[in-house]
This record gives sequence, structure tokens and C-alpha cells, in this order.
Amino acid sequence: MRILVTLIAITLGLWVHEVRADPADWASEFPKTDFGETSVQQWSEILSGGPGRDGIPALSDPAFIKVADETRLGAREPVLTVELPGTKPRAYPLRYLTWHEIVNDRVGGVPIAVTFCPLCNSGMVFDRRVAGQTLSFGVTGKLRNSDMVMYDHQTESWWQQAIGEGIVGQHTGVQLKQLPAWMESWAEFAARNPQGLVMNQPKARRSYGQNPYTGYDSRNRPYPFFTGENPPHGVPALARVLRVGDRAWPVSRLAKAGEIREAGLTIRWAAGQASALDTVQIAKGRDVGTIRVKDAKGRDVPHDLLFAFAFHAFWPDGKWMMGN
Repeated sequence: MRILVTLIAITLGLWVHEVRADPADWASEFPKTDFGETSVQQWSEILSGGPGRDGIPALSDPAFIKVADETRLGAREPVLTVELPGTKPRAYPLRYLTWHEIVNDRVGGVPIAVTFCPLCNSGMVFDRRVAGQTLSFGVTGKLRNSDMVMYDHQTESWWQQAIGEGIVGQHTGVQLKQLPAWMESWAEFAARNPQGLVMNQPKARRSYGQNPYTGYDSRNRPYPFFTGENPPHGVPALARVLRVGDRAWPVSRLAKAGEIREAGLTIRWAAGQASALDTVQIAKGRDVGTIRVKDAKGRDVPHDLLFAFAFHAFWPDGKWMMGN
């Protein structure tokens, strides 16, 4: 196990330190962070994932190209799609998000943070405006329940990606507004949006298109950054679940049904999207399908597709939509 984690760290250009959070040690790294303000009950909940501050470099103001000009992506490769009213749809390929985890962008005047935590498979898009101020985000290098802890450059408050909430510093307890976004295949995005835009390859030197977490979503347990409970109802720890609010639908149930109408939502599953956390080449990952979530008026609903262990960790009293 330790050898596997070390190999992943080396692939990412990092070294894993099994060091638990200690504000006294991190004050020099985050001099503006107010560690006296926190919603974290015990600092031992937070672990160092290996890199320090910005060891995984977030991106800002990325370049985009037209759909017709994109030649790198495989048809089934996953992208995180943002389609805000009155703007050209944008696709953010997971081949880039896997290595950078955060993209600070602006779409139609709306400052957004496009985020992806590979260890939780959590891909979410947030409005970066808080109390009249536009924040920009970076990666702390810390993990809580295996989920990325972000920080904002303005106050150096720490934010939990999976719940979009400030957990340390000035913005403790503040909730970021989650925007509708979803994972789908490049082919699906391109067919629906021939005039759309796709994020261009960053200039950083990374093995874009390769998955540094080979076989991760077939494991029985997450990497040892996570020490919490297994999910209930016999749901495998690394099974994907659809989260809307505090409800979780196992994707295996959605794939079997194809379409489910529950809790005021219409949820559809269709084959055709590769897992970003399966094979070495992301484009060749096994088919995990695409999910769309609409409300009663046909509008896209903010949601997430994360691993079951992460849902149970952050929503221990959440409702499991098992269909029984």
C-alpha cells in the first residue's frame, strides 16, 4: 500500500508526508490564515496529501479553442461542462483537471471556480463571489476525508471542495454558490455544442491524457488518506453516487433504470463516458455513463458525482436513495 501511494506521488512530482495538520507548523506557509476561526472539530481530521501550498498548481484565465479545432481528446473522454445562460458552452477536460484540480475562470461576467478532486471523483463548479468580493482559489495540499482543501488567495481561508464551504479562517462557515455543471463525454459535448469552446492544453509540463491514479475506482478502499467509515447499505466505498443536496443515488441503480423520477427530479443515465480513474489512458477507461439532472421545469440542477465513502463522510445523516 505505501509503495503504491509513493509511486502515485512520484508520478505527480510530489512526495507523500503522513503529517497531520498543525496550525503552528503551517503559519509560515499560510501567514494570512486565521487558524483561530474554524469549523473543524479536531485538527487530526486534516492530513497533508504530500505537496505543500500550490504543489498542485491551480490555473487561472485558461485559453480556449473551438470545438472544431480540438484534436487531442478521445470521443469518450470526460469533460466538465458549464453552460450558463447567454454564453457559449465550455468544456473543461478532466485530462487537465486531474493535474491542476482548480481552474479560475470567468464566463459571461460570472467568475467561476471549476474544481475536481480525483480522490473523491468530485467535480463541482462554484461562483467565486463572496460578500461582494471576487475570490480566486488555489490548492492547499491538504486533505480532509480524502477531499481537496482549497484556499482563497485574498484571505487564505481554507475551503472544503466537496461541500463548497469555508472551514478555516475568515470565511469559516461561508457557503459558495454551486452552479449547474455536469460530467459528460467529449463526443456528447461536441455534438450538442458544435459552436462551443473547450479549454486548451495548459503550458505546464504534465502527462496530460494519462491517469496517475490507475485502477483507483476499482479499489475496495480509498488510499490511506481516508480513515473513516464505509458507506451503509452495502454500497462499495468507491462506487459512484449522484448527490443532490443531502440525497445520494447509487449510479449502479441509475444505470440499470436509465431514467428515474424522484424527489422532484428527473435523472437520466446514458452510456458513453469513460472513467478518468480507471486505465492509464483516460480515453480508454471503462464506461461509467453520463448523468443529467433536471428539475420539474426542465432546468439543470447543481449536483455532484462523488464516491460513496465521501458522501457518507460529509453527509453522515444523508438520505440514500436505494429504490427499495
